[in-house]
Amino acid sequence: MSTPADERRALAVLLSVIFLMIAGFGLVIPLLPFFAQAFDAPAWQVTLMFSAFSVGQFLGEPFWGRLSDRVGRRPVLIVTITAVAASYAALAFAPNIWAAFVIRFVTGIFAGNISTLQGAMADITPPERRAGRMGIMSAAFSAGFICGPAIGGLLAQPGRGPLGFQLPLLVAAGFALASAVAVVAFVREHRPDVPPAPPHRRRAGLTEAMAHPVISRMVVISFITVVGFAGIEATYGLWTEARFGWGPRQIGLAFMGIGLLGAVCQGWLSGRLARRYGEPNTLTGGLVLMGIGLTTQWLSPTWHVAMVGFAFVCVGQSLCFPNLTGLISQAAPPDRQGEMLGLNMSGMALARIGGPVLAGQLFSLVSPGSPFAVAALLILPAIWFAVQVKARAPLPA
Repeated sequence: MSTPADERRALAVLLSVIFLMIAGFGLVIPLLPFFAQAFDAPAWQVTLMFSAFSVGQFLGEPFWGRLSDRVGRRPVLIVTITAVAASYAALAFAPNIWAAFVIRFVTGIFAGNISTLQGAMADITPPERRAGRMGIMSAAFSAGFICGPAIGGLLAQPGRGPLGFQLPLLVAAGFALASAVAVVAFVREHRPDVPPAPPHRRRAGLTEAMAHPVISRMVVISFITVVGFAGIEATYGLWTEARFGWGPRQIGLAFMGIGLLGAVCQGWLSGRLARRYGEPNTLTGGLVLMGIGLTTQWLSPTWHVAMVGFAFVCVGQSLCFPNLTGLISQAAPPDRQGEMLGLNMSGMALARIGGPVLAGQLFSLVSPGSPFAVAALLILPAIWFAVQVKARAPLPA
């Protein structure tokens, strides 16, 4: 039986792995629009760079989640993170935009390990503390986003074309490789001593999830929220370039500042609010703040106002997603947590396939700010589902 010291040690190691992995991911994401433009890619191809990754993640998330339930979190993390490191290195030497699409697709398959990380966190956390721990996990994500985008923005040299992005992409590969080494050296298995569930086909698991009164609503909230947000993420660099004349450096610094705010909110605020007001109420409040922030960005006359809106979105996400994940982990059976969390992440990945494609069309055919308007409208049904969850959420044991 693990002691409190063992639990704290496991938590510290897992958070370090998350930080290193997301630092590499965060380094790459703000650069992708400019990387694609270096190949003279139009807006629709820029957004497809994000969708290609999400197609792979959609396929990978449930597979890795189910596999981690059966063979353990550690071997799955070692394989997937090492493959991500290799894919970043391959992207640094992509000869054209089509090769970059293929590499991003493969990266998405192996980067579909977030549910495995969430399952590892749930393994070392009592049910009543999972929302708070998921907030701490999200803080480690945000800490990675503090460092990664700033490093990427400083290292990128868009004036050199695709060659100007080789160094930041290789640094991202180094972060991922360091994360894999940390898993090999320090991560141990902490899964509960329960027999593994029999293998489930994806359709059977999805049917079970959608029949559950809490998990089904969490999956729907994730999907419709991420459809809008993924579109913003894919077009944000193009939007700030069109509206404010920003480049990779300004984008990187903006993401660094927002990442710092997110780390504080997720590590300190989210768990406290969940313990005081409950996960469903905190989730609802986070969605409301996201809606306010997206509307503010859409209507912003200057970059200063846009950053205020960005901050509202960041705080809202910090309250929304840790509690959403915590509610799923509480509602799922102990031997099916990886699978249920994987299905939710797979739904989010599916949203990230369609969201950038939709946003690319809106950006090109309607206006650069229209993806923000659509994302804000999608928050409304998400709030309605979140309110319904309150009467159906399980009480902590």
